[in-house]
Amino acid sequence: MRSKELYELIDGLAPFALSAEYVARFGARDNSGIIVDLGEEIAGVLFSLDLSLAAVAEAKRAGANCIVTHHPAIWDAPRRITPEDTPALQRCLREGISVISAHLNLDAAEGGIDEWMMRGLGGKTPLACMEQLQGGAYGRVYDVPPASLGEFAARARETFGTARTVVYGDRPVRRVASFCGAGFGTDAILFALRQGADTLVSSDQKHHLVAEAVERGLNVLLLTHYAAENYGFLRFAARAAAGLRVPATVFTDPRLM
Repeated sequence: MRSKELYELIDGLAPFALSAEYVARFGARDNSGIIVDLGEEIAGVLFSLDLSLAAVAEAKRAGANCIVTHHPAIWDAPRRITPEDTPALQRCLREGISVISAHLNLDAAEGGIDEWMMRGLGGKTPLACMEQLQGGAYGRVYDVPPASLGEFAARARETFGTARTVVYGDRPVRRVASFCGAGFGTDAILFALRQGADTLVSSDQKHHLVAEAVERGLNVLLLTHYAAENYGFLRFAARAAAGLRVPATVFTDPRLM
């Protein structure tokens, strides 16, 4: 298996065209696809939410010479590849490790990270999606089993495997709007309110947005970005690994959960 074959396998699960469509329609930025291709036969694959030195070390330990990340391994074009400027990328080049990233396409795909966030929070079917794409969506509103906000937050901490949550509000939870990653903006708040949500769940918050949501009467539950997205990424990794002809392993960084 070469990088192109692995790219095609990922594309079948989370089409990279979704990323291009999302960028074109909603003004986002992305860099999904083959980031580093060293042209070698892939002997093993490591799945990691981020490209980090710890992930590269785990890939070497596992005998993997390809890493599949969610967050783009290169976000802005680097001016130089050095241990100081791009340490994990430089280590990949030195150690002979190729890299593929699946970002916005995996957020929005059917069975992708945003959908799994809904399922992890207790939702089954979205009542509405904020940003609809051809074969995917981002931002969902759905009903959940009624609970107090404290009970709902405790269940989220257990499901997503994190002790790090921030909670605002005191309303009972019945209808949730959730956005994986950094999708917490004024447009998300208005979408949640229009759809009758009582609770908004996301990560990467800014104070003025939390204040706006609370002022408008919404509960807010903030997960760490890592925990919010790793939950769905692990499930994607399991599906992708099932289609591989080489060993696969998964790396989770407990420092960021």
